[in-house]
Amino acid sequence: MFSLAIIFGAIIGFALGLTGGGGGVFAVPLLVYGMSFAPREAVGVSLAAVGGTALLGVAPRLIRGEVELRTGVLFAVAGMLGAPLGTSISGMISETLLLMLFGLLMFVVAWRMWAKTRNATGDKQGAGNTDLGVKGTSKESSDSENTLPQCKQPTCQRDEAGELKLTSKCAVMLAAVGFLTGVLSGMFGVGGGFVIVPALVLFSGMKIHQAIATSLLVIVLVSISGVTSYVAAGHSLPWKIAALFLLGGFFGIWVGGRLSTHFKGPTLQKVFAGGVVFTAAFVFSKTILSTSLNLTNGD
Repeated sequence: MFSLAIIFGAIIGFALGLTGGGGGVFAVPLLVYGMSFAPREAVGVSLAAVGGTALLGVAPRLIRGEVELRTGVLFAVAGMLGAPLGTSISGMISETLLLMLFGLLMFVVAWRMWAKTRNATGDKQGAGNTDLGVKGTSKESSDSENTLPQCKQPTCQRDEAGELKLTSKCAVMLAAVGFLTGVLSGMFGVGGGFVIVPALVLFSGMKIHQAIATSLLVIVLVSISGVTSYVAAGHSLPWKIAALFLLGGFFGIWVGGRLSTHFKGPTLQKVFAGGVVFTAAFVFSKTILSTSLNLTNGD
């Protein structure tokens, strides 16, 4: 089991490094179907691994001053409030329904990523980031820059120096999206990077590279809240497995980040979206089959 934890962690890290965001959606299916974890236990391990991965990525960006702390903290505080709610919701529904909802979330992520490749304006920017390639490095840098800022004026405005004008409307919008991200993280064990980066670009008018860096800070803080609420709710967290999962993730991120520099963003997004659809279909089929067998045995 220990070797599988490292291998699966490397797969998640590789997905994150190669595609630049959303790879955390693979964590729960791998833990449930590859290592026979209960869905709720898999959520806890996934939160710990995703948060640790983001911590690795945000540290050098903090040193370089790429993180917009004020916006990130506001977003993260709201997310930290939403994570316990997500954990509570997760505990109130059956594990079968939890897996079905998770599969639905995966389909939404895949659709969103595929749609952005169709809306791209033809920019030839490369897909990767040589800095470990953590969450949000390639996907977001190619598509968000081309589509999101051009869709509409951002809800929040900035002054000539690029500083955010934190009006009440702006604060409420950022807090609302941050809260939703926290709920998703608490329920499903995902980092929420596929929501955070576009939201920061669209609603706050933040430049894409700064949004990527800031999102990592948000993911770290929200994951901490999610893990804390998970443990406080009485769930046990296998720390050894989480640590091994994270260890493999560090290696996978580095490899994926290096490889991502050789591919275009839209290509990576389509490959990743296809992988997400395949995994979601697998989750749905296994859940439906398991439910059918249970009903048959019950009869």
